[in-house]
Amino acid sequence: MKLLLRADTHVNIEIPESAPVAKCTFTQVLAALSVSLGSMQIGFASSYTSPALVSMRDNSTTDFEVTKHMSMWIGSIMPLSALFGGIAGGPLIEYIGRRNTITATAFPFIGAWILISMAQNVSMVLVGRALCGFGVGVGSLALPVYLGETIQPEVRGTLGLMPTAFGNTGILLCFMAGMYMNWRNLALIGATMPIPFLILMFMIPETPRWYISKGKAKMSRKSLQWLRGKNADITEELSMIEKVHQEYLETERTSPQGTFSELLKRNNLKPLLISLGMMLFQQMSGINAVIFYTVQIFKDAGSTIDENLSTIIIGIVNFISTFVAAAVIDRLGRKMLMYISAVSMAVTLFALGGFFYAKSSGVDVTNIGWLPLVSLIVYVVGFSLGLGPIPWLMMGEILPAKIRGSAASIATGFNWMCTFIVTKTFEDVIELIGAHGTFWLFGVIVAVGFVFVIICVPETRGRSLEEIEKRFTGKTRRMSSVANLKPMPMSC
Repeated sequence: MKLLLRADTHVNIEIPESAPVAKCTFTQVLAALSVSLGSMQIGFASSYTSPALVSMRDNSTTDFEVTKHMSMWIGSIMPLSALFGGIAGGPLIEYIGRRNTITATAFPFIGAWILISMAQNVSMVLVGRALCGFGVGVGSLALPVYLGETIQPEVRGTLGLMPTAFGNTGILLCFMAGMYMNWRNLALIGATMPIPFLILMFMIPETPRWYISKGKAKMSRKSLQWLRGKNADITEELSMIEKVHQEYLETERTSPQGTFSELLKRNNLKPLLISLGMMLFQQMSGINAVIFYTVQIFKDAGSTIDENLSTIIIGIVNFISTFVAAAVIDRLGRKMLMYISAVSMAVTLFALGGFFYAKSSGVDVTNIGWLPLVSLIVYVVGFSLGLGPIPWLMMGEILPAKIRGSAASIATGFNWMCTFIVTKTFEDVIELIGAHGTFWLFGVIVAVGFVFVIICVPETRGRSLEEIEKRFTGKTRRMSSVANLKPMPMSC
């Protein structure tokens, strides 16, 4: 039997059909819930600009002017800062630990939201958004690492979905609160969210694997016992963790991993380029521009449906689609879902572009005022089924073990860079080629991505990590199943 985990945990596990179903302990649920509240902060921060920028541009709610140029910086500085947060997160999780790193993200979030709520000028808003972005970058890397190192394989599929669900909950909460609150009050809501997160984080332990890496065997045993239950026999699992760590140290001494020369080898470069390609098409499909500027899109469209209500509907659809993707991804296969995703997204982007073109040409679009909402709903569903989760999932599947850490860091950084470019240039592109041209451009990019998937992306459904690696690099040494559990860093 194969358990498929959440796309951004990068873990693929095979267990025997006769393996007993593990008891999902309350402590594991508590650990997953605690760190997932950090993901809710990330979702809230990511979607904040969508409702906030509308009220920011209203002179009655601000003491300063927010131009279109400044609003682009307010929306795009967060992913730019998240890129640096992701870079800083790697050393932090190694030196101060996974739990401490995740816990520490609460403080830049609290400081950022207070700063934004008290902002007297645009600079204070920009600094606050940059602090938010740093917390997002660190958290997006540290959250899946903690979950990958603490949850049992048998229940990781269920609990591993919690950060995605809570992230989408944060987006939905922001959209709903933004319907009734201006940008200052919305920021105050953001400032209160880290408080329950902080309380719960102090109740859970550091990961056993981090303790082992620091030579703290007693603390590792205590942590693992807490996670598995006080009556659970953890001897075999703890021994395996220690064994894998020793094997990793031996491998590092004899053949250092992740070097630049290793990345450029032909067998390693091909899967890296495929991963980078999928990240490129994921972000250049315009998804973050749509999420960041959803309210503005509906306002500009002159839709007959209230723009705030429309964003709430999209938030609900995004939330539900998470569970749909988890249910079907291992039945239909990666490539089939990517096909469905690309086709549905391209069609709806072209339809949305057609709506804006007709509107700009003076055509009465009152009778089709529902089209922007329907188009964006189908667009979000399509993204959630394929282009959203699958690039992260396949990054963990196709990158060879020897360069997986460094290559995943490159792919993750590239993803954040693309996010920044799209969000920073979105309104500039609209001004240059019009809203219709912008959505048509995104549609063309998705169509090219569809061809890229057909030609370049392999199907990995039902294959072990060793089988996938063999396809790119030839014969490889058989690794233990626990060795394959090593989680890789990622972005939200």
